[in-house]
Amino acid sequence: MGASPKTTEYLKECMADALLRTMKEKPFSKITINEIAETAGVNRSTWFRNFGDKNEAITFKLIRLWDRWADEHGMKERRRYTLDNAEDFFAFNYSIKELLSQIYREELQSCVYNAFYQVMMPQYGADPAECYEARFYSYGLFGFLDEWTKRGFYETPEQITELFQKMMRGRETV
Repeated sequence: MGASPKTTEYLKECMADALLRTMKEKPFSKITINEIAETAGVNRSTWFRNFGDKNEAITFKLIRLWDRWADEHGMKERRRYTLDNAEDFFAFNYSIKELLSQIYREELQSCVYNAFYQVMMPQYGADPAECYEARFYSYGLFGFLDEWTKRGFYETPEQITELFQKMMRGRETV
């Protein structure tokens, strides 16, 4: 008999949280699955039933944080990019800026992009234009987040949203 989806999600989040806590104490590359499992209070086999690697756990946690934030803020459109939800995207990322800074210190930006892509860009059909448009926005929005994170979140979420929207509307060039 398998665990319920709710139990599985809870265990996955416990393991992801254990990894993030451990990352505050030692470098990502030095953290073992045994340490994560022990910190989370689960067996090593539970880890491998749920994650292929440590990066997947970070990606999972970022998606969970986004879903919670979107619920708390009553977002209607949260699984597809629109110019209007860019503001929500930047506000959310600002709310987890310490976590993003920690992830960036370990050079794990790919986890952030993977989470973002899974959240903001649903899988599309065979229409090539739709596929290219989704990828274009995905990389553009991530590029803004990437630079903003590297700059230490210097601009406010409102300022970075305004810059992004102006650029996307073609009103301002770099």
